[in-house]
Amino acid sequence: MVRPLGLPFDPIERAARTWEQRFGPAASMRAATSVFRVQQILLARFDEALKPHRLTFARYEVLVLLTFSRTGQLPLKVIGSRLMVHPTSVTNAIERLVGAGYVERRPNPADGRGVLAAITDAGRDVVPLATEALTGQDFGLADVGEGELDTLFDILKKVRLGAGDVADD
Repeated sequence: MVRPLGLPFDPIERAARTWEQRFGPAASMRAATSVFRVQQILLARFDEALKPHRLTFARYEVLVLLTFSRTGQLPLKVIGSRLMVHPTSVTNAIERLVGAGYVERRPNPADGRGVLAAITDAGRDVVPLATEALTGQDFGLADVGEGELDTLFDILKKVRLGAGDVADD
């Protein structure tokens, strides 16, 4: 669980006031710093919910992606691309999932050097339990109103579009 700061003031707002005095407008800095702090909070909430299932959020994402695939298996390169993470992160997640019995590594018949990650029955069994743990806490966003979630997504998508993550609709 993320450690509550318990401060009588918002350190991001205080930093923004100092920023404005020294550097000028602080709206972008304040928003970016808030996004980073919220990421810390969400990851801590996810990992706490998933810990009883021997998962982190990164490993959970791999399992869900494998359940979404037609055959329950994907090349590691595809997993990295779909989850937008570095190949080293994929390798680490797969190794941990193999150790937990949730995934098997298989040779890729289409690529002699490539490796497929294949979800096991144990992996398929844990996905609904882990999903319930996350949805039970509204993916850590219970503090945000239902009507605000789409707005939040749309705002953050603008940053993703600007970075070239996806094509603009």
